[in-house]
Amino acid sequence: MNIGVAYVTPTHKVWLRMEMPDGCTIEEAIHRSGVLNQFPDIDLKTQKVGIFGRIAKLNKVLEDGDRVEIYRPITADPDQVERRDQ
Repeated sequence: MNIGVAYVTPTHKVWLRMEMPDGCTIEEAIHRSGVLNQFPDIDLKTQKVGIFGRIAKLNKVLEDGDRVEIYRPITADPDQVERRDQ
């Protein structure tokens, strides 16, 4: 099956498309993608992951066409940031 793995930092955007075996989980796809080697600061024990913007668990089995996303922690306090669309 064909899936994608995405990770974005303030200075880099990574979008990897790859072929994975049926029954592959999010965690397996992330490890096989090599993104952890590129970004050793990724911590799957604390960072959330998802598929197409929806939070998912690492053991979720992927489907053909899924886009796995690794989310960075929020660094700004929403109560302290001014609204930008005013």
